[in-house]
Amino acid sequence: MLRNKAYKFRIYPTAEQEVFFNKTIGCSRFVFNHFLDKWNKAYEETGKGLKLSDCTKLLPFMKAEYEWLGEADSMALNYSARSLDDAFKRFFKKQNKAPRFKSKKNASQSYSTQILAKNQNPEVLIVGDVIKLPKAGFVKIKAHREVIGRVFKATIRRTPTGKWFVTLVTEQEIAELPKTGSVCGIDLGRKTFAIVSDGTLYHNPKHLAAMEKRLAREQRKMSRRHLLAKARKCELAEAKNYQKQKRKVARLHEKVANKRLDYLHQVSTEIIKNHDIIGIEDLGIADMLSKNDRKSNKATADVSWYKFRELLQYKAEWYGKQVVVVARNYASSQTCSCCGHKHKAVKNLNLREWTCPNCGTHHDRDLNASYNLRNEAIRLTVGQTEID
Repeated sequence: MLRNKAYKFRIYPTAEQEVFFNKTIGCSRFVFNHFLDKWNKAYEETGKGLKLSDCTKLLPFMKAEYEWLGEADSMALNYSARSLDDAFKRFFKKQNKAPRFKSKKNASQSYSTQILAKNQNPEVLIVGDVIKLPKAGFVKIKAHREVIGRVFKATIRRTPTGKWFVTLVTEQEIAELPKTGSVCGIDLGRKTFAIVSDGTLYHNPKHLAAMEKRLAREQRKMSRRHLLAKARKCELAEAKNYQKQKRKVARLHEKVANKRLDYLHQVSTEIIKNHDIIGIEDLGIADMLSKNDRKSNKATADVSWYKFRELLQYKAEWYGKQVVVVARNYASSQTCSCCGHKHKAVKNLNLREWTCPNCGTHHDRDLNASYNLRNEAIRLTVGQTEID
């Protein structure tokens, strides 16, 4: 079955290419905001917004009015109109919030360009250590793996640290992984990141906590340089020492994010390879965050449970496995996995081990929860292929 797969590479544009990328980012943002404003006004006046066909018809008139739009990649401008249309479609399906105006103040900036399906001369082509990008020409790239499949979209992104990346989305056949005949449940936590019902334990590396002291020190420096720039009545964009320190702080945050994502990929891939059906709890993370407990909130955000679930789900779909999301009101920690007795005293999170008053089985809180999630996943998949 054909799947969409993305490849992300770092690119090293020349000064001239950087100018072009920044111009295209700005033009794409302008087109998006322009049509969003027209959409909102049309909706207020008529009760209906703009259609995609309306936007594509208006785009040539925009280029005539704003000549500088001609300096950008034309396919990127078309894609901005399409992304606005797609955002409204998802909004009306209640899949996301209403589209908002894009700001040039955001630290991370990007634009996307569509690649024509049947093109004699490919607009995106990697040859050796360079990549051909629409209107930008050949850009130096660090291609650490081969791109397989037809490239139909390219996204060029500038990170807060000033690095440039290109993400190529391809269409390709992905082979399913061999079946293992195994069902597991996964209990997620903060002290231990994940406990699998087969006894496998994944520790919590606490990436942010490990970098917290250094981050605090560098952020204090950035704050002082901000005050010094303010005292000199200097614009922050022109305050070189402040900008230098800002990039240094961004690099630390980037390092934390990269290490966290790498760990989540390693754990999710290992679980998908070893199990056919995976039971996982539907955690209400927004409800778990407390307004009065910053330390707890920071620890909860650092483990990235939702991102982990996203990775598990798309990898399961790719490789012919199944993720079963168990309802959040299911008492996985309080229920005895042997006899099914519900012990309400286990609601106390400080109680890490308990003995079932009904059958006398001694439980580790997290391991017992993973057994229950496995059993619930089996129950919910009754009628499908039987797995031992």
